[in-house]
Formats: sequence, C-alpha cells, structure tokens
Amino acid sequence: MEYSKLIEKEISKQKFGKHPDSLYEPIRYIMSIGGKRMRPLLTLLAYSLYKKDVKTSVPYAVSVEAFHNFTLLHDDIMDKAPLRRGMATVHEKWNINTAILSGDVMLVKVYDMLLTLPADKLKPVLSAFNKCAAEVCEGQQLDMDFEKRDRVEEKEYITMIKLKTAVLLGYALELGAILANAGLEQQKALREFGINIGIGFQLKDDLLDAYADPKKFGKQVGGDILANKKTYLLIQALEKTSGKQKQELAGWLEAKKFNKKEKVEAVKSIYNDLNIPQLTEKKVNQYFNKGFASLEKVKGNAAAKERLRKFAEDLIGRQV
Repeated sequence: MEYSKLIEKEISKQKFGKHPDSLYEPIRYIMSIGGKRMRPLLTLLAYSLYKKDVKTSVPYAVSVEAFHNFTLLHDDIMDKAPLRRGMATVHEKWNINTAILSGDVMLVKVYDMLLTLPADKLKPVLSAFNKCAAEVCEGQQLDMDFEKRDRVEEKEYITMIKLKTAVLLGYALELGAILANAGLEQQKALREFGINIGIGFQLKDDLLDAYADPKKFGKQVGGDILANKKTYLLIQALEKTSGKQKQELAGWLEAKKFNKKEKVEAVKSIYNDLNIPQLTEKKVNQYFNKGFASLEKVKGNAAAKERLRKFAEDLIGRQV
C-alpha cells in the first residue's frame, strides 16, 4: 500500500534526538523493527475519506505510531516480555532504566510532532490525544490491578481492553477526520468504529497468544497463560469450568514451579474442552459487527471507505 511507504519514509526521517545516543537509539530501534503500522494507516485512511492531499497528514499519523511504541516500551517492562515483533524488547536489549527513560522522552517527542499542527487544529487534536493517552494509562493500570484478583468479570475486562488498546485506534481515526476538517458527527462515527474494531482486535490477540503459530506470531506464544493473565479466554474458563477440571485449572494458576510447555498445553486443553476458542471468535465478530455499524454512518469518498472496510476485514481474518 502506498500509505505504508509514506509512513515508513516518515519514520526513517525521524531521528527523535541525538545526544546521548544511549537515550535515543532505543527509540530508533523500537520504531524500526516493523509492526503492522495499523494506527497511522487508520489515520491516513480516515483522512482520505474527505481529502486527497494525504501526504500532509503523514507526520501526524506517525505521531500516533510513536505514542503506540512509547506505550510498548513501558508495557513490555511491566509484562516482563522478552520479545516484541520477534526481536528482543528494549529492556532486554538495553536495560529497564534505559527503557523507562527512552519511553519518557518518546512521549515528549510526540508532543513536539503535534506542535507543528496548524493553529486551528492544535487544540482539538491535543484535547483528543490527551483524553486518549490518559485512558490508555488507565487501561494499563486496570490490567495490572486484575493480576492481583482471583476473578474478573467479562464486563470489567472489556472496559479494560477498550481503554488499554481500543481507544488509540479510535483516536487514530478521529485524528484523520479532524485533520481533514470533517464534522463532529463524522469524527464520532470514526472514533466508535475504531474503538469497536479495537476491542475485537484485542480479543483476537488474546486468542492468538494461545493458539498462533510461534514462527509467525512475533511474541512468546502462551505468554498470557504462563503469566496467569486475566484474558477473555481465562475469564470464560473460570466461569464455565467445574469439578475435577476446575481443580486442575486452579492448580495450574496456583503453581509456582512448572514446565512452561506442559502448563500451556494443559490450560489450552481445558480451553478446548470448554469451546473457549469458539466463544472468543464469536465475541470478536460481535465487536467487529458493531464497528461496521458505525462505519455505515461515515460519509466521504466511496473508494476510501471501501479501503477502510477492507483493512478492518483483514484484521478479523488475521492469523498472526
């Protein structure tokens, strides 16, 4: 896609800072190791609904990607994640302190990028961004809070992933609409579209964490199971399991020492017996359908709208 090339070109131009190199090199590293670039692509796709001069919005689309990667630097520390996109995470390649500080300055650089906005766009964009950024932090805190609890309700979990993951997709689309001078109703419809496909995307990610091909996934498969993360899969399993199977699942959750492969396979076997993968797919589709209902309210260029729809459909069917 032409938009992907524009994004990669802009990222390669961004040096983020020079001295000390030990502060800025981790930023260049995390930004250069790929990823789906889903969020900046959504910004450009939203912009293209209303205007053709997409190149003018590329730096601001990249600011969304920079913010996303800032969150990854810190999230990977909290999750003790060894891999990101198939490569060593920043705290593993450097150290935790460097990853924290590089993440901090990365957020500052996002504001620098946004300060180049035209005067009439600065306040609405910053207001939307600040709201989104705070919500992402709230979602991450809820995720950590859930780790200390034995049970989490489905509704609570959906709220958490909405904040932690989905609102940033909503903001990415809203940003494109603001930059293209779309009205408030259009901004809202695109934001709701992004939030709902974002929830579906995260639910799909939960499923892939347990069931993806490890050669393609780019992250440690079964990481959520090993960490006892309160994913949608585990929440459903805890609600539906009973008897001997309930005791077995509790045993794996309480175990301090275990064979990693054995635990992942045992928990997945319980998931399979309870049809958890099928339940998760059903919930994924439910949120994508809600997203597409919001997309129906979006006006603008028909071809651009179709590209946006196709992009979301590809997310539903993704295997990695």
